[in-house]
Amino acid sequence: MYSSRPAPWTAPVLYGAVLTAGWYAAASGLGDGELPLFTVGLALLVGIDAAECRRYPARTPLRPALALLCVRAALFTLVAATDGSGLSRALFVLLPFTAYFAFGRAAACAIAVGCLGLAVLTTPRWYADPERVSDLLMFAVGLVLTVTMAGVAVDERRLRARLEESREEVALLSAAAERNRVARDIHDGLGHHLTAVVVQLEKASAFRELDPAAADRAVGDARRSARQALADVRTSVGALRAEPFRLRPALDELIAGHEDVTLRVAGEEGGYGTSALTALYRAAQEGITNARRHAAATRIEVTVVLDRAQARLTVSDDGRGFAHRAEGFGLRGMRERVEAAGGRLDIDSGRGDGTRLTVTLPQRAAA
Repeated sequence: MYSSRPAPWTAPVLYGAVLTAGWYAAASGLGDGELPLFTVGLALLVGIDAAECRRYPARTPLRPALALLCVRAALFTLVAATDGSGLSRALFVLLPFTAYFAFGRAAACAIAVGCLGLAVLTTPRWYADPERVSDLLMFAVGLVLTVTMAGVAVDERRLRARLEESREEVALLSAAAERNRVARDIHDGLGHHLTAVVVQLEKASAFRELDPAAADRAVGDARRSARQALADVRTSVGALRAEPFRLRPALDELIAGHEDVTLRVAGEEGGYGTSALTALYRAAQEGITNARRHAAATRIEVTVVLDRAQARLTVSDDGRGFAHRAEGFGLRGMRERVEAAGGRLDIDSGRGDGTRLTVTLPQRAAA
């Protein structure tokens, strides 16, 4: 669920620690807490995180990120107010942490300073109590470490994106080098064979009257050279005609002549790499094949939406459906291919209810 977002384990670990401390405090009679509201607040936080990661696998846009930040701040306040252990204040370090990914370093630092100031203002006579001073210092250290960890995570994601771009550039350069090599092969190989053909035909013409057997051998040699030249040309031209993979033409060719399949494609595929587009194509291919072979579907719909945040492919049919435990080798292979490209595969199916297969792939994060 969290695989495409930086440091996905941070929030769940902190939620678990706060939940454990709160329940322990309630069981031990420590503090004045309201366990039901405390538990519901943490459950809502987990649900919000899961919904956000599902809707925005790579990065949350600015407006939704701001709204979610405010909702989290309100829930953190609720959990802290109903927690008998007093540990819930640590949840506020997640505000600058999440803000770093959406708004950048300056906003995260400003929010961290605001959280520390709020903690100071809501701690009465903190300066007269060494324990409270220690708590505030630890909270400040936690804010600094959190912002630092967010910066490291962003830098790592940026480096990974650059590495992926470098890999694609290397692939393009390798392809160009291979095309140049094939062009040289055509020039050198074809020129050699055509020269041999000309020489042998001239020899046959010269010896036709004097030595018919030698003329026949020359014609045979010319024929063999011509066949070899044709084979070389076919091999070289086949390599030269290889083009970068394009999803829309491939899908059009896939459904050509099949009236039971409808295709809708929206958006541009320019921001997606070959591996991602190939994964989408293979998923559509497998989905259509399964719908025809196993589900006895009469209507299949393939929808592709490509935007700046993510690519979403949906293959739905009106077939007989299947139980999820019945996933075969093809679906398992599809899931592995999609996850290898950094995406997620979801299947919604039941006996007699048709099947809806959804593949979501995040666009490569901008450097």
